[in-house]
Amino acid sequence: MKALISGIAGQDGSYLAEHLLRKGYKVFGIYFKKEHNQFKNINHIKDNINLFRADLTNYLSLNKVIKKVKPDELYNLGAQSFVPMSWEQPIVTTKTNSLGPLYLLESLRNLGLKTKFYQASSSEMYGRESSSPHNEKSPFYPSSPYAITKIFSYWMTLNYRKSYNMFASNGILFNHESPRRGEQFVTKKIVNSVAKIKFGIQDYLELGNIDAKRDWGYAKEYVKAMHLILQQDKPDDFVIATGEVYSVREFVEMAFKIVGMDIEWQGEGIKEKGLCEGNVVIKKNPKLYRPIEVDVLVGDYSKAKKLLKWEPKVKFKELVSIMMKNALKEHKNKMI
Repeated sequence: MKALISGIAGQDGSYLAEHLLRKGYKVFGIYFKKEHNQFKNINHIKDNINLFRADLTNYLSLNKVIKKVKPDELYNLGAQSFVPMSWEQPIVTTKTNSLGPLYLLESLRNLGLKTKFYQASSSEMYGRESSSPHNEKSPFYPSSPYAITKIFSYWMTLNYRKSYNMFASNGILFNHESPRRGEQFVTKKIVNSVAKIKFGIQDYLELGNIDAKRDWGYAKEYVKAMHLILQQDKPDDFVIATGEVYSVREFVEMAFKIVGMDIEWQGEGIKEKGLCEGNVVIKKNPKLYRPIEVDVLVGDYSKAKKLLKWEPKVKFKELVSIMMKNALKEHKNKMI
């Protein structure tokens, strides 16, 4: 079996590549631009995978790779996935997240391939107005340019499935984290900052809306669900989540607790601060709030449990512990 993964160097792509290699797949990957330390997540498996440089906003470059590989399965994990950046760069986000999946689907159709296609959809599509927990039938109310682009690709995937009888499925993944999470994402920012504060490298952590609540799972487990989605007899769409919800505040408190630091909150609103032994270690920064806040996102993964036989094993406390211990190790090594 041959699998092609777009965004293979990212968190999800690297874990999926490892999983598929263990399954005996021949793995091919698409990366988009050369950056410093870009391949850190896949350096340990680079000898076992085949990499191609292509651009999700360029149909010809994608078509060239697909035509050469002729994959049995194609996982589209490449995206501009940092939600706050989608307000700053809505055009780039739209071209990458909307046109990219369309180009991949159209390439598969034009080449006449029977490739099974997986589209990485997002819990952000549900937005702020939709009632939770969210399942596959919950309405979408996008509250960011990012969410809007993901809805476009969701419906385009569904359209190609219905119009051309293609095996094209959506995985609607709720927040999934790991030590390989990008540095700009709040969970990675938190654990990195807590480690630096513990070692005396940094004084305090700045955050935005700490009362936003999310359904946080372990990315290493979620990629197994991606694979299972393409092993079904028929293409379909699945919510992948834990069904549990915790706030950013609780994530911060747990991270500090793991390193032996208890947080005491003082003040209200934007002036609220988090203290440890009298020292301010958490501040709020109004610039870090989203233009439109999504207060709660929590998923109902009943369908995945029933049909995929998938359910999460790593829950919130263990996830924070995994990330926090990795951050401590990384920053301790840097100090040596």
